[in-house]
Amino acid sequence: MLRIGDFSKLSRISIRMLRHYDEIGLLIPKATDSFTGYRHYGEDQLPTAGRITSLKDMGFSLSAIGEILKSYDNPQDLAEFLAIKQREVLAEAEETNHRLLLLDTAIERLRKDETAMNYNVSLKTLPERYVASVRKIIPSYEQEGALWGILMQETAMLKMQDSDPCYTMAIFHDGEYKESDVDVEVQKSVKGRYSDTENVVFKTEPAVEIASATFKGGYEKTSEVNESVAIWIQDNGYIFTGLAFNIYHVSPHETQNPDEYVTEVCYPVKRNNKHRGD
Repeated sequence: MLRIGDFSKLSRISIRMLRHYDEIGLLIPKATDSFTGYRHYGEDQLPTAGRITSLKDMGFSLSAIGEILKSYDNPQDLAEFLAIKQREVLAEAEETNHRLLLLDTAIERLRKDETAMNYNVSLKTLPERYVASVRKIIPSYEQEGALWGILMQETAMLKMQDSDPCYTMAIFHDGEYKESDVDVEVQKSVKGRYSDTENVVFKTEPAVEIASATFKGGYEKTSEVNESVAIWIQDNGYIFTGLAFNIYHVSPHETQNPDEYVTEVCYPVKRNNKHRGD
């Protein structure tokens, strides 16, 4: 029999942890002195202590280790436990590698441009939504307000209910900047079901993964923010999968002060599996 101090040295497990293992029933001493409380272990418990340490190093929780030890001598059951943990670790490693890539590219961008982090880009999923939509060719981007005027005028009698949250956005169908005759669609997400009007179409838009950056202030900043998002997408191993659009969180509909506008510049994206960071 070994006193706890000797067993600790041989197993390379601290006395504090051995006491904890005893308390949770993971590694119970062969004998405990009822008067002094001293714990005594058998030499034949050293292999079990080694198994616990090995499984702990693999990332298993103590509760999981307790379950594994019950079937440790069954190779099939043990292999299944190990395979499950392997998949978990691989997923964690992929997430860690992705975070490292985000950090690397952010640091590199700051080295090139100290203002690169003025617009923070994030990934999110825009949920499926039912929208009222108007799409037309307009003389310039500055004329977008005319489309919103059509949408509001033609739906006034429908008493539409805004969705919660309500997304108001503009989609730019040309796929590139144009000086004139631009193809723009404005959308507002709503609850319920409505019939189309002369210029307003009601439809369901699918969920989409986007990279986006939100900024406060006038629309003259939009080009700068677009550039920041596009660079982020390229640097972080994503590719474009759809048309760019803006979500208007605070717009001229809510305030006449451009300094109070809040706009989110969005690009549909997906991971590029050929990127170096994958």
